[in-house]
Amino acid sequence: MPPDQIPQVLAGAILIMALIVLAIIDFRTFRLPDIITLPLLMTGLIFNFLYQPGFTSIDSALVGAALGFGFLWVINFLYRLLKKQDGIGLGDAKLLAALGAWMGWQALPEILLLAALLGLVGGWVWLRWQRLATNQAFPFGPFIAFAGIIALLWPNFLLLPSRLLLT
Repeated sequence: MPPDQIPQVLAGAILIMALIVLAIIDFRTFRLPDIITLPLLMTGLIFNFLYQPGFTSIDSALVGAALGFGFLWVINFLYRLLKKQDGIGLGDAKLLAALGAWMGWQALPEILLLAALLGLVGGWVWLRWQRLATNQAFPFGPFIAFAGIIALLWPNFLLLPSRLLLT
């Protein structure tokens, strides 16, 4: 490995470990603690500011953090207007903001789509495993975390099937 890639590899390893820890915590407690999500967000911004090439530009990281949080906040706000209850926690929004800070706003659509697909299948399995009705809540953070890991390790993962067909 070239010496100039060591900081990026170490930062990626730290991000993956933090995402795994957050996934386990959310799976067990339905909580994504600020003590982990907020430093993770700040670390992503600092890393992309100080280290170039980071995972993305600082501009993209700042926009990614804002859009990551803002998108899920708006979704929850609209859901709350309709249903008079929260539909998604702000911990999920902070986690998506952290992923936006690390990987930039361009990674957010793929992360959200992967998380939604994983959440559909994983949530259904989890609800069946727990013998709960399909209208019961389940933690979404683990699916955001694993989608973030996939997006970090295999950027444009969702384009892979089309690339295989076109080759």
